[in-house]
Amino acid sequence: MAFILIIIILVFIFEYRKLIDTNKFVKDMRPYTRFLMEDDYKFLVTVRYGVDADPEVLYDKRIQTMVFAIVLMLFIFISNFSFINILLSFIIGFVVFKLDYIKLSNFYKKNLYTINRTLPYYLKSLEILIQHYTVPVAIRRSILTAPEIFKPGLEKMVARIEAGDSSVDPYMDFAKEYPVRDSMRMMRLLYRLSLGSNENKQEQLLMFSKTVSSLQNKSREQRYQDRLEKMESKTMRMLFVTGGLSIMILFAAMIMMLNV
Repeated sequence: MAFILIIIILVFIFEYRKLIDTNKFVKDMRPYTRFLMEDDYKFLVTVRYGVDADPEVLYDKRIQTMVFAIVLMLFIFISNFSFINILLSFIIGFVVFKLDYIKLSNFYKKNLYTINRTLPYYLKSLEILIQHYTVPVAIRRSILTAPEIFKPGLEKMVARIEAGDSSVDPYMDFAKEYPVRDSMRMMRLLYRLSLGSNENKQEQLLMFSKTVSSLQNKSREQRYQDRLEKMESKTMRMLFVTGGLSIMILFAAMIMMLNV
């Protein structure tokens, strides 16, 4: 065990003195480790840390941590090398690698309700802008006041539209990036609205407005339902605790009576 500690200390000293550079090693290995990156990792990083976060840097740190974990486990098993122990070292390293992604995924799931509730109100503000501007210009102007979570997706969508992509793809890709309630349908409506002429713009805008209002009503209903479920859950926990304490008190009283 002392030998392992000495090796670990030496590795940290070499890293600190720049005699070895694990960061360079991880960067050189990027082409070979890229397949491990999850499809939604960049999106989850943006959700958790904002637009300024660099998913590539954070991913490299995950790889670096995994390598350290594997090497550490191999040193621990150095006196008892076997296929099982080597396999176990790599499994532990992979689990360590996945921990950060699991945390990001749990954070997103935890905040999915907030994202779901935010979209209708963002669309309402967008509806007001569309009354005065074209859809791409309205989206561009809405980014400044849009919820932080939507800004990266909106930036990409507008950039593609301004680059000449007149298909529905930029709108659908935004909906796929934020797969919350009715996002696909709302993006289709936005696309149709962007294609409409001035003659039927008001009619399409009215349809868009009704749909947004319906989403807001659903959001309020869901919020009310969640509050009810939360209250019911608290009530059930209180009943279980009260019932459990009552049974324990009765049981203790019976034991005391028997002892007497």
